[in-house]
Amino acid sequence: MTGTGECARWAPGDQILWRYRDNGRAHRTAGAPPVHICRPVTVVQDTDELLAVWMAPGTECVRPVLADGTQVHAEPLATRYTAPRTTARSTWFGSGVLKLARPGDPWSVWLFWDRGWMFRNWYVNLEEPRTRWSGGVDSEDHFLDISVNPDRSWKWLDEDEFAQAQQVGLMDPGTVRRVREAGLAAVEVITGWGSPFRDGWEHWRPDPGWQVPPLPDDWDRTPARMPS
Repeated sequence: MTGTGECARWAPGDQILWRYRDNGRAHRTAGAPPVHICRPVTVVQDTDELLAVWMAPGTECVRPVLADGTQVHAEPLATRYTAPRTTARSTWFGSGVLKLARPGDPWSVWLFWDRGWMFRNWYVNLEEPRTRWSGGVDSEDHFLDISVNPDRSWKWLDEDEFAQAQQVGLMDPGTVRRVREAGLAAVEVITGWGSPFRDGWEHWRPDPGWQVPPLPDDWDRTPARMPS
């Protein structure tokens, strides 16, 4: 990593963690970490304008599960965000994911491919602007997402989960308003075919020499405990 402190820039090939905090659930299982999603990634580009990272196939990640180990989406929507949860390690199967994030944007853009590098779609993940620390970036997911097809058509995703998160109190009215505004701002970028959609990232390929980043044992460490 080049530079020092919070504004340090990572070099291509550096391995960092892309994490999401739990959405402030009061029902978190005792002892569960505040971070509930952790994905080791490799830095593709890190500039004042863009952070691009690659999550390779076969990456060991951390994901939320119900307290008994059941997958979250197996729980009915009515209780999906109130049932006690914990975390589990799992492997990312299928094609890898390229994640693009501009500093300050309340979303990141992910690119998905099918086998043989057939580009599938862009995915706009609405989230808190990412906080940088020496080991990676942290954010908080905002439930609502947007799928963008190669023909530039788009659609909202997970509107039911967004509504349920509001109903059970995971987002206050101010946050809900900001998320809706962020979604509409993202749609403006999509319809205007602005960056990163116009930038040709669907033709990007990872360096074949990159190794799959390992998931560290202290994946849930706090930034304050990390050395600079």
